[in-house]
Amino acid sequence: MQWYFNMFKLALLVVFTSGLVIHAGAQRNVRDSLVFSPHFSFHYGLQIPGADLAERFGVNNAVGTSFHIKTRKNVYFGAEGSFMFGNDVTEPGLMSNLLTSDNEVISNFGQISEIIVMQRGFMVTLIGGKVIPVGKSNPNSGILLKGGVGFFQHKIRLENQVHEITQLQDEYLKGYDRLTNGIVFSQFAGYFYMGNNRFTNFYIGAEAFQGFTRSRRDWNFDTQTRDDDLRTDLLLGLRVGWVIHIYRRTGRDFYYN
Repeated sequence: MQWYFNMFKLALLVVFTSGLVIHAGAQRNVRDSLVFSPHFSFHYGLQIPGADLAERFGVNNAVGTSFHIKTRKNVYFGAEGSFMFGNDVTEPGLMSNLLTSDNEVISNFGQISEIIVMQRGFMVTLIGGKVIPVGKSNPNSGILLKGGVGFFQHKIRLENQVHEITQLQDEYLKGYDRLTNGIVFSQFAGYFYMGNNRFTNFYIGAEAFQGFTRSRRDWNFDTQTRDDDLRTDLLLGLRVGWVIHIYRRTGRDFYYN
């Protein structure tokens, strides 16, 4: 996932160095006419799992960034990426081969170890959609409908911060993390607001995801089984995003709103 964090840091760099290319002058009034607008956004989502995913994970959080373009016809398209995390994990047989009769894990040196079990994952999608204005006061704002297709991956993160446990290190850890990935389809319905003030551009709405995934591990060490079934991983949630528009002015000058 290092590439995703690099993408996120690059987006931050572009935003916070944008002042170097901002020139003084009046901003355009987005209430006058339809505007062509490339933009970055940063989002947070709260997601509820369904189908096979609900048997392993509970409610999770998603944070991410995206780049979209809204055309003068209010066609909306771009790319999105999200990092997913949560602490509600239920996986039958997880670490069962390492547990004592008291359901404890013993380190290499005989100490009782506390293993933190977490959900980790990410999603990258290409999307397309439409902004449908509501009323005539702002033709660039309105109902946002979009759908997409992409890649979805999730796994169990096992973290032991104190004691050394060989079975949960390096290559051995892959026998326990349940790494799973595959294709995903997405849908979003909400409201997109585009204002003159640079701090009042946002969207909010409901989102749904349908992932068709498989385990990418050859063998689960704890259950002594191979999981090669096709999975249906569903997510339903609420997302809110802060939008930073990029408007072209004259020559090679740009400014951000």
